[in-house]
Amino acid sequence: MLRLSKKLVFAIETVLDIAYNAGSAPVQSAEITARQGIPKRYLEQVLQALVRAGVLAGVRGPRGGYRLAKERRRITVGEIVRVVRSLEQATDPIEEPAGSELGMRVVRPLWAELQEEVMQRLDRTSIEDLCLRAHQEGIRSEAQTKLDFSI
Repeated sequence: MLRLSKKLVFAIETVLDIAYNAGSAPVQSAEITARQGIPKRYLEQVLQALVRAGVLAGVRGPRGGYRLAKERRRITVGEIVRVVRSLEQATDPIEEPAGSELGMRVVRPLWAELQEEVMQRLDRTSIEDLCLRAHQEGIRSEAQTKLDFSI
């Protein structure tokens, strides 16, 4: 079942933070924690899962951190949702075989249809779209202060 867990919110905020605030240098996890207030225990687990899924790329070294693995217009919220859902081990009540006839033939199919509609919307929503929303809301981007014009 699609539910808005803390881990899911943190994952979306993390990718959005990296996309919105990254300048030419990778974003360090400490910066994300400071800006978003995401606890380190959630952040590290989510970052590693997003790297394994090809959403983020990890950069090693003293000035390392994380950056997007592809253009922000090519990363969808739906993709992030799927990564986090694979981390969360809770069983989906829709997939359980037991239940009443009304539940099995009416309620669960309705819920499955609604989930599919939501996922389709999330698959159409890119990180670029969220960055544009953040800009429209007047949220300051640290990328503007980190511009590097060295050649």
